[in-house]
Amino acid sequence: MKKMLTAVMAVCLLALLAGPAWSDVELKVAHATWVGYGPLYIAKEKGFFAQQGLDVHLLIIEDESQYAAAMASGNIDGLGNVLDREIIHFAKGTPEVVLFAMDESTGGDGIVASQEIKSLEDLKGKSVGLDKSSTSYFFFLTALQKAGVPEDSVTIHEMGASDAGAAFVAGRLDAAVTWEPWLANAGQREGGHVLVSSRDLPSTILDVFVLRKDVLDAHPEVGLKLTTAWNKAVAWYEEHPQEGIAIMAKAMGVSSEEMADMASGVTFFNAAKNRTFFDKTSENNIYEVAARAGKFWQEKKIITSPVAIDELITSQFVNQAAQ
Repeated sequence: MKKMLTAVMAVCLLALLAGPAWSDVELKVAHATWVGYGPLYIAKEKGFFAQQGLDVHLLIIEDESQYAAAMASGNIDGLGNVLDREIIHFAKGTPEVVLFAMDESTGGDGIVASQEIKSLEDLKGKSVGLDKSSTSYFFFLTALQKAGVPEDSVTIHEMGASDAGAAFVAGRLDAAVTWEPWLANAGQREGGHVLVSSRDLPSTILDVFVLRKDVLDAHPEVGLKLTTAWNKAVAWYEEHPQEGIAIMAKAMGVSSEEMADMASGVTFFNAAKNRTFFDKTSENNIYEVAARAGKFWQEKKIITSPVAIDELITSQFVNQAAQ
């Protein structure tokens, strides 16, 4: 009997040392269909989450109202989303923390315009299609502000970004705020062209990973683990871009060609880029971008008071993961 008990104790000890599956932290993470979130699938398929003791379930939710509600209610634990929209969610009470930046649009979004519109100033008196409930609105306002063009000098027609692109090509709008493939398709309309792209407005459209604060409070180690897994996934993608495109395309249900087109218009945040972006002394850092977004949305009365940026964003994990 004693030998049997000793053997059982030995097996239990080995199981503990091996890190039993039940000790893994299980997380539900949502995102919309966009290449910027693709490395999450690389992290899952290549085992980078598992190496960190994380059991991550990835969910595609296209509608912002749905994933925002799921995050606010705790039905999901984490979310990949554009920073300026998370400013709104946080201001409206969602308890969350930005752990790291995921990607930046560097040409994948823009304003397409008809032949006679040569500059942003020429948009005065013109019709523009855009989605006011998305980051397209923030991008458009940023562009107008830089050019000194009042918002009320243009006529905005609210519609989804893809619908806006299609309506522009069909000749029903003078301009549209949209993304690929509609930027490339602008030339299907005679004289249609890209007036301004996200390459011209750096650090405007960028995605971040947010985790619910109660999850982080319950599992303080998860912040570093998630950031480390992300960094490994991006580093792997940089070494294996074609295989990475295939993994991301399959996961999101699009063709590799479509995914490659999307990827050509974004820059992923690796460990070094994240560390610089979260450094308050660097130009166009995440705190500056977040403050600018907060000011915009407050002016538009989407939120009612200034956002406590330092409560929303932490540099702790990008700094630790980059060491």
